[in-house]
Amino acid sequence: MPEAADVFYTDHGEGFPVILIHGFCETHEVWSRFGKQLANDFRVISVDLPGFGQSTPLPDNFSVADAASAIRKLLTSLKIKQCIPIGHSLGGYVTLAMVNQQPELFSAFGLFHSTAYADSDERKASRNKVIEFVTKNGVEPFIETFIPPLFYDKAHPDIPAAVKMALQTRQATLIGYAKAMRDRPDLTGVIQKFNKPIIFVAGEKDTVIPVETLQKQAKLATKSNLHIVRDAAHMGMFEKEAETVNLIHSFLVKATT
Repeated sequence: MPEAADVFYTDHGEGFPVILIHGFCETHEVWSRFGKQLANDFRVISVDLPGFGQSTPLPDNFSVADAASAIRKLLTSLKIKQCIPIGHSLGGYVTLAMVNQQPELFSAFGLFHSTAYADSDERKASRNKVIEFVTKNGVEPFIETFIPPLFYDKAHPDIPAAVKMALQTRQATLIGYAKAMRDRPDLTGVIQKFNKPIIFVAGEKDTVIPVETLQKQAKLATKSNLHIVRDAAHMGMFEKEAETVNLIHSFLVKATT
């Protein structure tokens, strides 16, 4: 598949460009079924964030904003003038950073189990524990305990595939992004200033990004679409695939017509 700005991506479908950005310890493959359905009506570009999958890493001590700049560089190389990014978890942090850097590039955006809030002190402490654990023990034992709790149904059939995908993560990438997420700034100002549509997809049972925090953020937006997905935690693209595809598809249609 094509490469630009050291960022690997897939490119399917025709029409208005939609950029799918994966989360922590994922690759573009997390969107494979999801993106295929959206590609019936849109041009769907799914990226591997720098350091994940087939993308080359950023230099040491990179920030979420640096990852955002790499994706924007890719969009420039593809001569994309307007697009809509949908970011899952970490991908949402990257999406917010991109909108902060160049708001005119985006006709709308989506936070898919993600948040504009910075890490709390408790969350920062948790990131530090992850960094310490992975530094000492490697990627595999962390992934085996990290992925299943992201699903509400701990016997969900997609968990093994999600674990297999996450096990591709390089140790340096995992540690680097844990630090970058820990140190990222609060970007609720981006939500407040952006006068175009924003969709918030919240998992009812999500313990990573609690529903009430997204309810508060949705109230800050000028044109807000908040959807609470029942009986789902942090992995709605797997847990409630049909529902979340339809939510995003409807949002994209309204935002581009």
